[in-house]
This record gives sequence, C-alpha cells and structure tokens, in this order.
Amino acid sequence: MNFQPRDLDEAPNRKAAEAALEVLRAWATGATDAEIAALDPAVARLIPGQTGLNYPALSRDYPADFKAGDAYRATLPDLQNGPSSLIRGARQLIQHVGISNFRLPVRFHSKGGSDLTLETSVTGTVSLDAEKKGINMSRIMRSFYKHAERSFSFETIEAALDDYKTDLDSFDARIQMRFSYPVKVQSLRSGLEGYQYYDFALELIEVAGARKKIMHLDYVYSSTCPCSLELSEHARVMRGQMATPHSQRSVARVSVVLDPDASCLWFEDLIALCREAVPTETQVMVKREDEQAFAELNAANPIFVEDAVRLFCAELRADHRIGNFRVVASHQESLHSHDAVSVLTDGDTFASDSLEPRLFSTLIHAG
Repeated sequence: MNFQPRDLDEAPNRKAAEAALEVLRAWATGATDAEIAALDPAVARLIPGQTGLNYPALSRDYPADFKAGDAYRATLPDLQNGPSSLIRGARQLIQHVGISNFRLPVRFHSKGGSDLTLETSVTGTVSLDAEKKGINMSRIMRSFYKHAERSFSFETIEAALDDYKTDLDSFDARIQMRFSYPVKVQSLRSGLEGYQYYDFALELIEVAGARKKIMHLDYVYSSTCPCSLELSEHARVMRGQMATPHSQRSVARVSVVLDPDASCLWFEDLIALCREAVPTETQVMVKREDEQAFAELNAANPIFVEDAVRLFCAELRADHRIGNFRVVASHQESLHSHDAVSVLTDGDTFASDSLEPRLFSTLIHAG
C-alpha cells in the first residue's frame, strides 16, 4: 500500500494513525531481528509477536557490593519533592501529612528517679503548602532517631520537631508518642502488689509558631450505677430479695495541656489525680478480702458517666500545672447492649462541634 506523508504541523487523525500502523507492520514482516531491536521500545511493542525482541537484558543478581556515592544519589529521581506541576487534585494546604505507628524503644523518666525503656509508637506530621507536591517521609524517622537515644523528655521531642520542621521546610508540625507505662500498685487489703499498665501519649504541637505540650492518659475504672444500686437495696429492704447492682469496666481518656511555666507534671501525678477523682480503679492482684473491699469501694462511689467527667474536671482544674483539658468517658454497660458516654472540655484547645465517628470505640481496655 502507499502512505503519503502528512505535513508535520497538521494534527494526524485516526485514519492516518491506523495507516501508519499498517506501514510499520508491513515493514516488520521483512525486517531483521536486529533492525526491530534497534527501534524505540514504544514503537517495537506495536509489532505483533515481536514484543520481546527489544526487552533489555537485565541482571537478576542482587549487587550486594554496590555502593551509592554522592554522584549516583544525585541522579536518583525524587517524585515527592518534584515541581508543583506534578500535583494531583486541588492545590490546597494539607494540615497533616507524615507517618503513623513508627515504633522504637525510648527511655522515659519516672517520678522516682529511675529510667524505663518502653516500646513507643510515634506519629509525626507536618503541614504541606498548597504549591508543594509532597514530603520525604523518611526524614521524619531519621530526625527522631537522632534524639531517641537520649533520656526522654518533652525537650527531646522539641529537638526532633525542630529538626524535621527544618528538613521538610514546613511551618506547622506535630509529634505524638504512645506507650504503656507500668506502675506497681498495691491491693486494697491483702498487701499484694502488681503492675498496672497505663496507656499514655505525649504530644507536641506547633501551629503558627506557638507550641503546646499535651499529655493523654486512658484511665480504667469500675462504675457502679447509682440507680441500680438503689433499686437493689429497695428489693432487699422491701421484699427481702437479694439483688445486685450492675457495674462495668469504664475508660476515661484524659487529655491535658501542660502549663509551660509550671513545674513538671509526672505520669504518676496524672494517674494520682484520676484516682483521687474516681477511686474505683480496676485492680491487678486480689485475694478474697481485696474483692470484698472492691465491692465496698464501688458501693461507696456509685457513679453515672456524667458524674465521672465532672469529678475528673474538678481535680484537673485544681492543679496549677494543667491548662486546657478534655475528658472523654465511656461506661461499657453490663445492663444495656450500648455504652454510656460523655465528653467535657475546658478551654479552646479541645473545643469542637464535631466528634470523630469512632471516638468512643477506641476507649477499649485491651488488657
């Protein structure tokens, strides 16, 4: 067949493209393997049955001795830090972008003066300008590793945050670290001791140049329903009928902003504040006398979920080391097939018109 070349300035139509493909395939029937292999790979793939001839001969052996020098690293593509022309979707500021559940061992100070090394889950994020494609996630991890060997404190988190704000050229940044902190507690009457594990998180936030240090604690306690307690007593007194009030394992997530000008609020101090507010903390080691004591303690402190958040509030407000705070409580009912929940906030840090859809389902003590 004959194919008349078109003016290159004139956009080809579909008919011209199909004709060009026919010419290519007709030429290929008489071409040698070497001629086909010399074609541009994108062109060669259009030839039926010939797609493998131009496939490069690549090594399948891992080059264990290969070293990536500075010159070689300079040639590596970096799509995330590419130009704004690569942005997909809206060119909009992103408030949080980073990593979650990056784990490493970290040392923490205890109030007693000793250090504990605990497995810690780190979440680190920065803001991303509307005109930037993305960030290098590994820089967050590298920044944190530089400081993780030091005895831990909020000052160390601040050093890590400073580093990755600079490395990632961002104006807002956040670090949160989650861990279980062991404290030896004594039983109510027998004198037995055991370790209670408290789920803590430390959070450092910088927004518009202002920093906040936040401590989160999940406090686990027993809640005996005051109404159920009165009804049980009514049955006993009026009808001689034995009845038991319903109670359940409950969780309060207490989040507090630390006053930067006040003395240190230790992990043990926040636990003690919660225990003072709601003394019916779940127990670790118990003998019969301890179980009886726990029943008596619950009877002396019956509590609705509304009572719980207000009792926590009273203790938190009285401590000068604490600024804004929030208490989220969930009483996981043994009477109902649903939970009783409550949220109390003080100050603007935690104020919100909306609740996370699965907020309360995260208040589960996994044991």
